[in-house]
Amino acid sequence: MTGPDAHPRVVIGVDIGTTSTKSVAYDTEGRQLAAHSAGYPLDEPHPGYAEQDPRLILDAVLETVRAVVAELPGRVAGLSFSTAMHSLIGLDADGKPLTASVTWADSRASRQAERMRAVPSGLALHRRTGTPVHPMAPLPKLVWFAEQEPRLFERVAHWVGIKDYVLLRLCEALVTDHSVASGTGLLNIHRLAWDAEALGRAGITEERLPQLVPTTTVLPGLTPAAAEATGLPADTPVVVGAGDGPLANLGLGAVHPGEVACSIGTSGAMRVMVERPAVDPLGGVFCYALTEDRWVVGGAINNGGIVLQWAGEALAPELGEHAEEELLDLAARAPVGSGGLIMLPYLLSERAPHWSALPRGAYVGLTHGHGREHLVRAALEGVCQQLALVLSSVRAAGNEVREVRAGGGFARSHLWRQMLADVLGMPVRFPVGHEGSSFGAALLGMQALGLIPSVDVAADLVRIDETVRPDPAAAATYAALLPLFSELYDALVPTFTSLRRLAPSLPPEPPPV
Repeated sequence: MTGPDAHPRVVIGVDIGTTSTKSVAYDTEGRQLAAHSAGYPLDEPHPGYAEQDPRLILDAVLETVRAVVAELPGRVAGLSFSTAMHSLIGLDADGKPLTASVTWADSRASRQAERMRAVPSGLALHRRTGTPVHPMAPLPKLVWFAEQEPRLFERVAHWVGIKDYVLLRLCEALVTDHSVASGTGLLNIHRLAWDAEALGRAGITEERLPQLVPTTTVLPGLTPAAAEATGLPADTPVVVGAGDGPLANLGLGAVHPGEVACSIGTSGAMRVMVERPAVDPLGGVFCYALTEDRWVVGGAINNGGIVLQWAGEALAPELGEHAEEELLDLAARAPVGSGGLIMLPYLLSERAPHWSALPRGAYVGLTHGHGREHLVRAALEGVCQQLALVLSSVRAAGNEVREVRAGGGFARSHLWRQMLADVLGMPVRFPVGHEGSSFGAALLGMQALGLIPSVDVAADLVRIDETVRPDPAAAATYAALLPLFSELYDALVPTFTSLRRLAPSLPPEPPPV
């Protein structure tokens, strides 16, 4: 593209994340041409709450797109969206928010989720909808609103996710894509239609949900106000897009069966692309849509990079903020296996593979000989061991695992790269830094707009920077420790249960850092 009249072959991928939105422009060769991000707060007004103001997120989308458009020399072929999954917003009949955007990290619906999981139909619901019965999901959140805020619940005309709200304001289209819908617990993934039993449990009808559309749906353009706010022509095509997890597989080039995408940012996940929807018999994994013939099976963990942040604040506060390198140097001084110290890193409860909001973090095996370096290293090892459990569940769902590709903020650390390969016991490939979900969104948009033949080109556009192979001795140590790590969850469930029962009579917990 050399001038304003050149054929537009640039798509802006807009990634609506948990704490920021990032818009990135890519051409059809996978080159990043411009990028801009804008943050917003994650509010925690009460214990267990994690919500956001949807209007601030809309402002961030407009700001980032406008900034990227200003850097480009010619016309943009279209916008395409990625979004954090599992958000829930109640809108009135005019499309104005009646609630905050309740995020995946919100656990207020824990009791509702546990009640639903405790009956045999809970697992059947999981296998039919692809979404674990967990407080992260909109289904238990809807039950919470119906029980705890019944007047508000009845006033809501439409229940939507954050991307649905953004598209409504940009394009005046009340739609949700199959990918985001497959993370609500309300969609039958085998029929790509709203699930009647799930809707009944939630106490809503289809009329109170957006219209279901494929992820490659192209909306005809922007409202005059949105066009002015973004600097784009009003007839700019807008591709509805998908959830950030499935799109991250595209961004890492893990688009074929057997190729697992691992990401560790604040949280973490393991996902493998499959051609047909499926959930394992034990319900250890999710199954979310990307396109009609591409799905991702995997699991997400709540505690990724946030564990390193906590370790710095709790164990080495004198290092100050942004002390990741110093903390990693400290962890490197401890031996593999942290001298027999195991940490369950459930600081923000946990998701896969147990899908319970009950657990808390724990150190087990602590002795007088352990120092801060052991505590920090055990925390990092715990994150990798939890991901190893998720990978085992992916295999248990009947999926071949031939290759692991990893990305995210942790990948900048040599220690963590090697630790992940050692704990998984297999080589891990690290692509050159694409912006994950935004690149996946752009690729999906290019396919929808006919600029590329298929998202399969991701496998060719993503270049591998480094392949880290496991150290045999370290891998053997972690293989011996992993069963103990796994057993600790079941062993401590009675303790977790007693702690929650006692919580109302104890002094209040410290606020989250």
